[in-house]
Amino acid sequence: MELSYFKLSIEENIAYLQVNHPPANTLNAAVIEELSSAMKQLETREDVKVIVVTGDGKFFVAGADIQEFTEAFGEAEKASTISEQGQALCNQIENIRKPVIAAINGHCLGGGLELAMGCHLRFAAEGASMGLPELNLGLLPSFGGTQRLKNLTNKAKAAELILSSKPIKGAEAKTIGLVNDCFPDEDLMPKVKEFALALAAEKSAESVKRVLELVMEDYPLQEGLQNESKLFGELFETEDGQEGVRAFLDKRAPAFKT
Repeated sequence: MELSYFKLSIEENIAYLQVNHPPANTLNAAVIEELSSAMKQLETREDVKVIVVTGDGKFFVAGADIQEFTEAFGEAEKASTISEQGQALCNQIENIRKPVIAAINGHCLGGGLELAMGCHLRFAAEGASMGLPELNLGLLPSFGGTQRLKNLTNKAKAAELILSSKPIKGAEAKTIGLVNDCFPDEDLMPKVKEFALALAAEKSAESVKRVLELVMEDYPLQEGLQNESKLFGELFETEDGQEGVRAFLDKRAPAFKT
């Protein structure tokens, strides 16, 4: 896979995709397109069970490329297209049925935070800054930020963060539910690797896939319960499901095939 804006390494069934678009790892159309293509390929690779997205240097992603916005001045249709491209990327990532983890290593603002919110899990460095400053430009978050933020936190907190435009640090982001956990800056990647490795080495990809389908989709309660029973039944027909039950009864670690 040839990449211009990312560094890719695959170790122990974990793909580490590092944004490398200096000076601030901003998102423009080319970066979005390349990330989308990389995600499609990683999703289909059998040697990849978990995907970790992080940034190079002091930035996770500083935001969208503001220079690109100038092309849309006075043209609502062009501006909406930029928004739709960012939303499509975040939707794509959210719909991947392998765990995608955002390791927020530094400044994570605007479109960068929206990208992180599109991932299934978020872990942050204590020193990382996270925020949606679009109102300072007379605009609003447009890569899904207004919708995902209120789902991760609550409507009042989402309104506060967006309207104030003030960034928050890792500990506060954890408190409000924006990130799953935060760690001292130097411990972020070792902790993320530890978590990802447990998923890749100890869990069945078949069951992980179905969990993500159930958790990430917004089903009405009864429909969600019906799908839960259906997918639970499907797992009993898989080698991994049968192996997991046998291993439990035998009091040994399971040897999953996927």
